[in-house]
Amino acid sequence: MSAAPTWPEPLRSRVVDWIADDPDPITRHELSDLLDAADGGDAGAVDDLADRFAMALEFGTAGLRGALGGGPNRMNLAVVIRTAAALVTWLRAEGGSIGPDDEPPVDPSDVARRGVAICFDARHRSADFAEASAAVLAAAGIRALVLPGPLPTPVLAFAVRHLGCAAGVMVTASHNPRQDNGYKVYDGSGRQIVPPSDAQIAAAAHAVVRVTAVPRGGPDDPDIVRLGDEVVAAYVEQAAAIGAAPEHRSVRVAYTAMHGVGAATFRRVFAAAGFEPAHEVAEQVEPDPDFPTVPFPNPEEPGAIDLGLALARQVDVQVLLANDPDADRLGVAVPDHSTDGGWRALRGDEIGVILADHLLRHDAIGPDDVLVTTIVSSSLLGKMAAAADRPYVETLTGFKWVGRAPGPGQRLGLGYEEALGFCVGGLVADKDGLTAGVVFAEAVATLADEGRTVLDVLDGLAVVHGVHLTAQWSHRVDGADGMADLAAITARLRADPPIELAGLPVTKVIDLAEGDVTRNLPPTDAVALHAEAQGSTVRLIVRPSGTEPKLKAYVEVVEPVAGRADLATSRTRAASLADGLLAQLQGTIFGSS
Repeated sequence: MSAAPTWPEPLRSRVVDWIADDPDPITRHELSDLLDAADGGDAGAVDDLADRFAMALEFGTAGLRGALGGGPNRMNLAVVIRTAAALVTWLRAEGGSIGPDDEPPVDPSDVARRGVAICFDARHRSADFAEASAAVLAAAGIRALVLPGPLPTPVLAFAVRHLGCAAGVMVTASHNPRQDNGYKVYDGSGRQIVPPSDAQIAAAAHAVVRVTAVPRGGPDDPDIVRLGDEVVAAYVEQAAAIGAAPEHRSVRVAYTAMHGVGAATFRRVFAAAGFEPAHEVAEQVEPDPDFPTVPFPNPEEPGAIDLGLALARQVDVQVLLANDPDADRLGVAVPDHSTDGGWRALRGDEIGVILADHLLRHDAIGPDDVLVTTIVSSSLLGKMAAAADRPYVETLTGFKWVGRAPGPGQRLGLGYEEALGFCVGGLVADKDGLTAGVVFAEAVATLADEGRTVLDVLDGLAVVHGVHLTAQWSHRVDGADGMADLAAITARLRADPPIELAGLPVTKVIDLAEGDVTRNLPPTDAVALHAEAQGSTVRLIVRPSGTEPKLKAYVEVVEPVAGRADLATSRTRAASLADGLLAQLQGTIFGSS
């Protein structure tokens, strides 16, 4: 006979009720085992259950993302079914339209015919979650157009527009750790959803009383349409045409898919664009949901591209391209003989301005094409746009905003965010690491034919516009208490901001919780601080991550350059200011973390 429960009865009742309503035997048994352990006095099991039931997963960047497991604060079949049912409610009410700016708006009465495109990556349970979503939609009489996954996220974003769907669902956790999965929702324009759509879907999910009562069609339901390769082939054909200098194709490339789903589609796009095959990192080229060589499968993370760099040195290539697991991001490394290893990974801002420089130099950005980046990215793109007399827009963080930047009659010529997200040419209204990789390879080939390198371009931009040094630091937390700590940090910054950054006096503090009318920015949980003295400027923006439990700090230091001979000195000054701000972040701002 088990010991009497020694944990809160309200929590125990919630666990028991969830188990009774869980349609998945895997998570049902998982929670039952934890319940038995907690009833037996296992404090660790009680803590685990408390975390799983502390809250419901909330919509962040276009959807859900979290660790796999049973309970409302995890990614599981019950949560996915609730969300799919909420998607049905939202589609019937709104038609997938986000308002009058949609072109064209989606008629709610036409949702069933237009249907929803569904795709998934190769993570644990991704295919199951996609099938469950299709079953819920089909039972509601809405066509579920299931792509032949696993496939990259940009293929789903393309499919929504290509097929004229009312919405799209991508089951992926992108670059998150192996224990996570996620659920991204796209509206009828092929863009990630934004407020109020996210809140509407979240409210509809909360209103689902019993998951087991949600109707689900069978795998042979006529409203579940299983697509063949035709959508992927259309994406490949159009992605291969993105670029500005198709005559330049002589380039040696190394590539890693980071254990994700990018390799097969990357090969097809690269070949269709006229490039020779890339040298692939064999250990990382096949999809593997356990990501055995990288704890954090994100090209930004230290060590993530080490195998790619080793291959690049071995086979003597000119550039290393790296996709994250769902291939919506692009990492790049280039030879740099001034470093010990002979190679340097580029920051997202550096990749973005190289793409912009290449497109602008080859007249691929027209007067109605908009150059777009986010408020936490480098300000250099704005200066390049002004010099080229091209439209420029800053948005909030995330491609759900970048994709919405062009106005009527405008096209997204290039959009990027510092976190390795790039969209070139507007083929999709989302970040696309495959087309960005093709255009970057084209830029390297073009520069090589001119006797120049990517680093030469970065030097030239610094001489013209000043050194723009960007960096990012983060403070990761666990559990509900950790999230409260993050809220306390941002509250302290709002109430009592520092008077200096890296020794420079703070000249402006902007609380973006109220939005920014001058830049047409909606409210967001972020604080921006600006400091300036003697020509040097420092910008710090602090915000919670939209996809992970951590606080992010984005830094930009701008140093003027008197001439090419002064470039090294200006870079040293910028690095010194950045180092000083890092120490300040670790101490007085984030605490000793």
